[in-house]
Amino acid sequence: MRIPLTWLREYAQVPAGATAEDVMTELVKVGFEEEAVHRPLDSISGPIVVGQVLSKVPEPQTNGKTINWCTVRVVPEGAAQDLAGDGIDPSGVQGIVCGAHNFEVGDKVVVTLPGAVLPGDFRISPRTTYGHVSAGMIASVRELGIGEDHDGILVLSTLGLDPDLGADALELLGLRDEAAEINVTPDRGYVFSIRGAAREYAHATGTPFTDPAALVAVTAATGPGHPVRLEDQAPIYGKPGCDRFVARTVRGINAAAPTPTWMSARLRLAGIRSISLPVDISNYVMLELGQPLHFYDAGKLSGDIVVRRAAAGETLRTLDGKVRKLDLEDLLITDDSGAIGVAGVMGGASTEVTSATTSVLVEAAHFEEVSIARSRRRHKLPSEASKRFERGVDWEVADEAAQRAVDLLVELAGGTEDTTVTDVGTEPGPVTVFLPAGFASARIGIDFTTGQIVGSLEDLGAVVEPADGGWSVTAPSWRPDLATPEDLTEEVARLVGYDAIPATLPVAPPGRGYSRTQQQRRRAVQALADSGLTEILAYPFVSKAANDTFGVAEAGAPRAAVKLANPLSEEHGYLRTSLLPGLMETARRNHSRGFHDLALFESGLVFLPSGTLGTASIPPLGARPSDDVLDALYDGIPYQPLTIGALFTGRDTPAAPGHTPRPWDWADAIDAARLVADVTGVDLVVEQGSHQAFHPGRAAVLKLRSGEVVGHAGELHPRLLAEQHLPARTVAMELNASMVFDAAADVIVAKPISTFPVATQDVALVVPAEVPAAAVLESLREGAGELLEDVALFDEYAGKGIPAGSKSLAFGLRFRAADRTLTADEASAARAAAVELAGERFGATQR
Repeated sequence: MRIPLTWLREYAQVPAGATAEDVMTELVKVGFEEEAVHRPLDSISGPIVVGQVLSKVPEPQTNGKTINWCTVRVVPEGAAQDLAGDGIDPSGVQGIVCGAHNFEVGDKVVVTLPGAVLPGDFRISPRTTYGHVSAGMIASVRELGIGEDHDGILVLSTLGLDPDLGADALELLGLRDEAAEINVTPDRGYVFSIRGAAREYAHATGTPFTDPAALVAVTAATGPGHPVRLEDQAPIYGKPGCDRFVARTVRGINAAAPTPTWMSARLRLAGIRSISLPVDISNYVMLELGQPLHFYDAGKLSGDIVVRRAAAGETLRTLDGKVRKLDLEDLLITDDSGAIGVAGVMGGASTEVTSATTSVLVEAAHFEEVSIARSRRRHKLPSEASKRFERGVDWEVADEAAQRAVDLLVELAGGTEDTTVTDVGTEPGPVTVFLPAGFASARIGIDFTTGQIVGSLEDLGAVVEPADGGWSVTAPSWRPDLATPEDLTEEVARLVGYDAIPATLPVAPPGRGYSRTQQQRRRAVQALADSGLTEILAYPFVSKAANDTFGVAEAGAPRAAVKLANPLSEEHGYLRTSLLPGLMETARRNHSRGFHDLALFESGLVFLPSGTLGTASIPPLGARPSDDVLDALYDGIPYQPLTIGALFTGRDTPAAPGHTPRPWDWADAIDAARLVADVTGVDLVVEQGSHQAFHPGRAAVLKLRSGEVVGHAGELHPRLLAEQHLPARTVAMELNASMVFDAAADVIVAKPISTFPVATQDVALVVPAEVPAAAVLESLREGAGELLEDVALFDEYAGKGIPAGSKSLAFGLRFRAADRTLTADEASAARAAAVELAGERFGATQR
């Protein structure tokens, strides 16, 4: 929210010399964040004055362009020029070349004299052009930084101005004002107005506040105005879509009248472009009081205004010229012709106010927040009005806002107000909250006095009455967010001062540290990082196709996923069931930017639903739900295992003299999975496997000793890599870390290092080609017995000397005893037992 200081001073006691920084310093005390300072004089300075055109001589040029050689008086006739500088004529008459043609002799204009600086660091100085010395410039609104129009210069009479010659044009155009911009949290929508900002400034400084709504004298109605019916009384989101509609009519206006400079300057500084007088008045009142308005051309209305939900197949051409297909949940403003606006979001083109409009119907309504928010998102129509309605608008201020708009239309557009008034709807009941006496002190850790609690709440505008053991607090109409004792406690703490809250660090219970799962996760993540992988954090939102591909191993197998009710984009409308889509997207983005050698990993949750999601009802606030209710809530949460995924593309190291990098391959993906298992003390079984996302024949299934599948690893499918524009032979792994951690021992005990020598023997076994090497290795481990310290595959061969359909596997076996030096016979016997078991299981023969 941008807060022009001159506007703020009308309702709050801001010191005359205070800057935007000073205002933000005060507002920070009551919980608002500083955003920016907007000060036009930071980009514009120097002598910029009001001048009058004395002469205008058109001079055609050889390039086909016609320029005007002008003389412009910049001081009253007979007065002395009090400005001095290179190029400023002491007589007060400047010679200026101007390429625009939308002015005449006698017009008053804005003249930037030599020494002035315009936005964009455009410095004005005398210069020779088109055969003349041009000492200054007659400025347009774009050159002054106050608009986009560059069709001609700014003629002050078009703004309804007739200032004295030589007057300060910066002051005249409101460019000497400044604005403080603050960040307004969603629960404090009332601060999206000067009214709310001034109230908060008064809270912060302890100074009086003048409510601008209280300054509006609402005309007593002499009868009902334009008929309005509220037909949306069946609450979709907990309450009616519209519970108040105020309509006022002003006739005989001049819609083409200029917007006063004071109003356009304030709007501009508040971040809203000046469009036309009626539109500017509606925006001005919205910024001042926080109540969005909409103006209808009363001559284009047909029949009663009806507020209702959209019908099937209904459409509306909105003010931006687009025809929009309406949803059944859209709340509409309609008349006999059909829809004339999406309530609280945007009006329709059929009743738009134009320069030819003579009668205006002013709408000041109160709409339900969720309905407006959903329509705004559905139609992608963000607006200043919807931003306020979504956060809650003061129900009570609608009549004052309508009257304020009527008064401005009468004053500035020459209209005449109708004394008939339409005000329909049902006032919501007041929100009353019981605040126990010690509640705020217990929550914040400060012994608040009764005066601090009651005084703070009354400063907010609440009605505070003593009750049994505390206070009954009725929230003001502009604070719909105050609904629980916690809300009131936050306000007390905020107004007493956050700086009064002591900084107290909790004392950690002795003997406690990370939980078992936290320790395991940290070990796994640290091990992957230490081995050279880079950790990423991807979005958990993916497409249906990604879940179909990565969520199940077999194509077409049943797969469940959590569909988002309100996704950021329809393309990514599901929660992920695998980490690999995020890893591939990150790799693709880096690859497109020239980073080809990547080793990435992520640890995070995936979402695997089974059964019913959610519960039939949400427990009420303010009371702890029962254990049965909590159990039902937990039962409705999808299974979310911690998962670790890794992806490798390119080469393992950069190229260097004397060193040839090695491309990543499927073995690296398996090794990453084994590393995670090793650091948590789990034996991982790797077997030939298949997965629709992996290359057929180059994929492994990862299992625990118990046989449970915990992941997959290998080379990704070439089709997927081509779709993602990733290099061929990109490899990946994904591991259900929750299952791995559950299988790990509580304590990992390191084996003692034996002081006895090792006995090493090798064996080469010929087995059928389809027998996995891992299965043979496991049989050797089991057959060798307790003397075997380690066994590893170091060679695989098929070719000359090996029968067709077979392969040779060479293993290195390490034997060692804990209490003695092994003899050669003992090692050989253990080796023979291992070979014998491999022969029984797989028909293995020694080569």
